[in-house]
Amino acid sequence: MDGKKIGMKPIKRYEKIERKPPKGYDSANDFFEAVFMDKDMIWMGQNTNHLVGDVIADAMASCVLEKEYCKYPPPEGFSELKKLILNDLGFEDFEVFLTAGATESLYLCMHALLEPEDNVITCDPGYLIIGTFADRFADEVKYVPIYNEENDYKLTPQLVRENLDENTKMIILIDPLNPLGVCYTEDEIKEFAQIAIENDIYLLHDVTYKDFAREHFLVADYAPENTLTVYSFSKIFGMAGVRIGAVISTDYIIEAIKNVVVNDLGVNIIAQYGAIKGLQTKDEWMDEVREITFHNQKLIKETVDKIDGIFLPVYPSDANMMVIDVSEAGINPKELSEYLLEREIFTREGEYTSKLFGDKYLRVSYSIPTNEIEVFCEEFPKAIEALRKN
Repeated sequence: MDGKKIGMKPIKRYEKIERKPPKGYDSANDFFEAVFMDKDMIWMGQNTNHLVGDVIADAMASCVLEKEYCKYPPPEGFSELKKLILNDLGFEDFEVFLTAGATESLYLCMHALLEPEDNVITCDPGYLIIGTFADRFADEVKYVPIYNEENDYKLTPQLVRENLDENTKMIILIDPLNPLGVCYTEDEIKEFAQIAIENDIYLLHDVTYKDFAREHFLVADYAPENTLTVYSFSKIFGMAGVRIGAVISTDYIIEAIKNVVVNDLGVNIIAQYGAIKGLQTKDEWMDEVREITFHNQKLIKETVDKIDGIFLPVYPSDANMMVIDVSEAGINPKELSEYLLEREIFTREGEYTSKLFGDKYLRVSYSIPTNEIEVFCEEFPKAIEALRKN
């Protein structure tokens, strides 16, 4: 071995989707670091919200200046924050468990509740990381295709019933849905709840984008014993970078989740201060954020409508993102996203949110200043024209 020590190469325990970075980058992390560090980049690729004023930032800055971060927070979070989350949802008799972002909540739910013989129902397109987590602990993840007009581009109760079997343990409902922005009616929510009750299964209700919806309903109001509600501060509160979220459910389900927790020293104390202030002041700024977001969405719609072969499958969207279908124009979404990136507009190709339909669409988010959306609306038609020529 020429005197060289060969290190151990452990077997990877789980499969993970490997993302190929855009041209010119060695890894996905290198790409995201470059995008992050570019202060001129128009941020339309991660559904983040850049419209909240300084009130949350000021609360977090105060925490830092007072050096509260030198102490560990309560291991299960500040009771005031948990009460505010329940009030925001209109819940009373539920437990709240704080996590380092809603993504950690999703992982903990899968780890705590799924068994090797179980299967899980979710949809494609969707937030694929949920299925990735489920696949680590269950036997099968059923990705139900929903990218068509017949079912209004969403996972319907009928589709769920068609995919249920004796081993189904959980239904995953992303509402509003990343990436399409579809939302569920109250009747649909009631029917999902009934399915969960009838079959004695869990319904994971991810409500990350609920505050952007024109109208929103909660499954836990109709199936409280079966539902896990996953809550995020990343989007409407604009706190994606400080990683705070929660899962809300019955006390015995939360106890099961606590049993698999690794981070037992508490959630980021700076983020908790920001979250408390965000919930305390939400009524003061949320309407303005929603108004700007709806206006930005309308500008994108007007731009897309002028381009032949390009369309919005879902409009209006009930989230701060939507997809632009470019398949009829013969354009590759990845090439489109790379073209826009060269013009400092960060968007996301479809493969990030779909295994089956990722070659059809580009996902864009628009909870950013309107002047930046206007730049996108100017550059997007040029991109389509340039790529069509190729």
